[in-house]
Amino acid sequence: MEAEKIELQGPTNKALHEAAEKILIENDLGGYSVPNRDVYPFQWNWDSAFVALGYAQFNLDRAWQELETLFKGQWDDGFLPQIIFWKDNAGYFPGPEIWQTNQQPRTSGISQPPVVATILRQLWEQNQNAEAEEKVKQLIPQVFALHRWFASFRDPLKKGLVVTTHPWETGRDNAPEWDEAAKRVDTSNVTPYVRQDTKHLDKKMRPHKEDYDRFIAMVEFGRDAGWDHKKIIEESPFRVADVGMTMMLLRANRDLLVLAEQFGFEGEAEFLKNQVSLSETGVDYLWNEEKQAFCSRDVISGESTGIISSASFLNFYADVGTAAQRAATEAHIDRIAKVSQFLMPSLAPGEKQFDAMRYWRGPIWAVVNFMIATGCAEQGLETWADKIRNDTAALIKIAGFSEAFNPESGEGTGGTDFSWTAAMWLHWAGK
Repeated sequence: MEAEKIELQGPTNKALHEAAEKILIENDLGGYSVPNRDVYPFQWNWDSAFVALGYAQFNLDRAWQELETLFKGQWDDGFLPQIIFWKDNAGYFPGPEIWQTNQQPRTSGISQPPVVATILRQLWEQNQNAEAEEKVKQLIPQVFALHRWFASFRDPLKKGLVVTTHPWETGRDNAPEWDEAAKRVDTSNVTPYVRQDTKHLDKKMRPHKEDYDRFIAMVEFGRDAGWDHKKIIEESPFRVADVGMTMMLLRANRDLLVLAEQFGFEGEAEFLKNQVSLSETGVDYLWNEEKQAFCSRDVISGESTGIISSASFLNFYADVGTAAQRAATEAHIDRIAKVSQFLMPSLAPGEKQFDAMRYWRGPIWAVVNFMIATGCAEQGLETWADKIRNDTAALIKIAGFSEAFNPESGEGTGGTDFSWTAAMWLHWAGK
């Protein structure tokens, strides 16, 4: 099903629900979903978590299976990879032969935003029964191991933050927040390669070559380090405290704590309480007083990026910030709403790095909107929560289940028939 057909037919919500279900079914490759068959033909970490919410609307068993399959790719130390390469596909780069993680199943060597605990809690609270209880109890130790891994290998400052060593790990791969820090990455010895993404998508939607060279150089750095995550967090030329991952992990720690306490995981609960407390104080490291916003910070230089991205609004989702910080954040939403046709652009129109069609430099993502709107609703900002949800629904009605959306025109950008966009319609935007 093509996005253009959805737009021209002007379907009702019922037809969009049917179309969304069809996309998830067609992107199911046997117990796991691919984000998109052409551009992303494997299982992606945080994509699968959100996709489970979509499946839960019409096939609850399949929702649980998505999470269970994802954790079959977990490493012994708790690390949960960004990609699991269940099947060979020469149409994607970099594949397992580039990563060389020496794992079975084959995986990438970096992680992604740890949202799965939050999704696990939502699945449980929506469908409480004996079977679901057993599934939750089986998954809690695996999810906890992931959270412990982040505390051990992605928080060198011991502030309860997430320091990323690769932009791809953040899920917001090409965000302008990474530009300055990435300039330290030496690309002079990058092995020649052939990109596959631009064979499927217009170059105007994708990262520039110099950015991609740095991405690959960082992969090769990790590979040469033998994917020793302790060495990587200590020596990587790219180390940035990411506001997005930090807020998502804090939220996930809170949600996992609720489950741990409910199901008697006392030791895990104590650890999670300490992590939540650490993060609640530590997030001040990300506050940029000049910009009056939470921004990512380069931990090598110590400099704040000063970039107000869509991730800057996840403090409501994480339930952090002083009254003054929350008021300033809401003021930024109001400011951006005045210059953007739809909320919430990954970068506001008018910023020098803004590009309405290019990956994470302007386009709107349904899953980020979902998290921002959830946080706004929980913090009593119902007007903004409704605006963001309604804008997301409008974008899907305009451009179908695109990977992302132009915040000015509503045009789709990135891949089509995208699993997590379909899932967000079923779970949230289409309600």
